[in-house]
Amino acid sequence: MKVSILYSGGKDSSLAAYILRLTGHEVELVTVNFGLLESYRPAKATARRLGFRHRVLKLKNEILDRGCTRIVEDSHPGNGINYIHREALKEVAKVSIAVGDGTRRDDRIPKLSIQEIRSLEDSYDVEYIAPLHGLGYKTINRLTDEILEYRKDLSEKIEKSDYEVEIREFIKRKGYSIDKIFPMEHIQSRVIGFKGDLNG
Repeated sequence: MKVSILYSGGKDSSLAAYILRLTGHEVELVTVNFGLLESYRPAKATARRLGFRHRVLKLKNEILDRGCTRIVEDSHPGNGINYIHREALKEVAKVSIAVGDGTRRDDRIPKLSIQEIRSLEDSYDVEYIAPLHGLGYKTINRLTDEILEYRKDLSEKIEKSDYEVEIREFIKRKGYSIDKIFPMEHIQSRVIGFKGDLNG
């Protein structure tokens, strides 16, 4: 079965893709972009190094606008990012039989509720697959350390392809301060490739 996984180039979505490939799925990695920046490029490069098919999903600017409006109103990224994530999954679901992501058991942003998962599956007649949902951070850290080569840095410094890149740019262009919205010490990852023999 083919499954389309929302992909940022980070260790969680890379681990999710790896697990799905091991279980016999045909994996396609999908990176969301709004056309504001070419933020999809790091994910595209990582997907190629890991040996996965990759495509860029262009979403309407209205979705970014609504998400960022919510973020500015809340002075917190949570609800806005969750909104964008839901809309991205819906868009992928229109042309897929199975969709998924790298969200984990302990995640809050982005994360679908059980009701939202059921609604997505019923509305678009798809399977929603999130292989990390049952795993805690200790297990995920152990697995990614065993399987993936990656580097970590502050969110604003690392090359990545998640929603936050264009969200930050959009909000800055609107004249709002990013520092009052996003955590100052948010560490994120960028996958470089597989470890050792897995590269073969």
